[in-house]
Amino acid sequence: MQETPLHFKTISEVAGLIETKQLSPVELTEAILGRIGSIDSRYKSYATVMAEQAMASARAAETEITAGRYLGPLHGVPIAVKDLCFTKGVRTMGGTQVLRDHVPDFDATVVERLQSAGAVILGKLNLTEGAMAGYNPEFQIPLNPWNTERWSGASSSGSGVATSAGMCFGSLGSDTGGSIRFPAAACGVVGIKPTWGRVSRYGVLALAESMDHIGPMTRSAADAGIMLQVLAGHDPNDPTSLTAPAPDMLEGLDRGIEGVRIGLDERYITDSVDGPVTQGVLAGVRVLEGLGAQVVQVRMPDTPDINDFLSAWGVLCQAEAAAAHRETYPSRGGEYGPWFRGWLERGAAVTGAKYAEANKQRLVCNGILAGIFDDIDVLVCPSMTTTAGPVTPEELYGPMGEDDWDWGRFTIPFDFNGTPTISLPCGLDGDGLPLSIQFVGKHLSEPLLCRMGHAFESATQWRLNPDV
Repeated sequence: MQETPLHFKTISEVAGLIETKQLSPVELTEAILGRIGSIDSRYKSYATVMAEQAMASARAAETEITAGRYLGPLHGVPIAVKDLCFTKGVRTMGGTQVLRDHVPDFDATVVERLQSAGAVILGKLNLTEGAMAGYNPEFQIPLNPWNTERWSGASSSGSGVATSAGMCFGSLGSDTGGSIRFPAAACGVVGIKPTWGRVSRYGVLALAESMDHIGPMTRSAADAGIMLQVLAGHDPNDPTSLTAPAPDMLEGLDRGIEGVRIGLDERYITDSVDGPVTQGVLAGVRVLEGLGAQVVQVRMPDTPDINDFLSAWGVLCQAEAAAAHRETYPSRGGEYGPWFRGWLERGAAVTGAKYAEANKQRLVCNGILAGIFDDIDVLVCPSMTTTAGPVTPEELYGPMGEDDWDWGRFTIPFDFNGTPTISLPCGLDGDGLPLSIQFVGKHLSEPLLCRMGHAFESATQWRLNPDV
């Protein structure tokens, strides 16, 4: 069997080599920085490469490990973060021209926690403007390593591209309507959207604070658990962070999924969904059944109701984005790109009554979902309605088109209710593009999702690496 190239190994694999001193953090970091220098001019995943800081961190990690002070599986491992996350002394732009010169004087809690675990921060990853769907014309668009003419996912696109193409071993993304799960699906990697509040948002630029989630993107479910273990936990600087202690995310990882109740609604995953996407999920369900899981038929909301919920998301997200950008919009509106400027214009026009009605729709959606989960442990569905579709820079730079939220039917409801999800590769379509399956859990059930993902990966051959 052909040896996996170093840059495509998992965190678990390189951590084992580092701990046993078969691999030096300095050599590893040099290798990944070299790969970034070699291929990222094509794929455009990084907004800022922190080469000098990364090498200093790698040398410090090597010294600590040599002295017997090994901190755990992220120690000496190169990781990258979405350029929403504050990094002390390094630009944090959020994909916006208006924040081009924004240099924080402190680290976001998630960055601080990665550094405390000994991770080597390679740099800041490109994203859509303000973490929505379109890019500012002054910024580059990350290109999908599976096919550069196909979509690379929504706002965490740089995170998906860098992780998929072996330019980091894991990355941070954010998800308000699907922006961890879409790039994970499009780029063939694993993404966890944790329970809302499980991970601190302190020092992370906001899109819509009542729905923003921060989570890891990696090449395996175990790796996602490793990163989430470090990121999770209450933060006094973020009063919305949950006070529940973070459990061992890898507890029982190899225990299997015998008896786990998996909810399935075939109508929900078939209507207005591309055939290969549906078939990939159903094939995944058969794998889970073969591992001893129990499939339970459930009934998700009908399409008209789902559409009402998705439209409500648009109102909430637009209004909360306008609130998040009130210091620079509309006073510096001309510095925004046409896509996000249109988003903020709509948000500024939302009335209190309209926001209240949208929030009521959100509560109705959450109540329906709570009832569905009474009899199941996990819901299974796709991550997206299609595989990564063709895109052009003109589309992605904007202006934004008419509101159409159907793309979010498998993501938005779980941003509404803040439940955790994991998205994993489950095959390739006829064009050689990744397919993705999503497991949705109950609140605070991330260890079960990691176990589900690990069991699925162990029974399949869908750890995917593009030919780059």
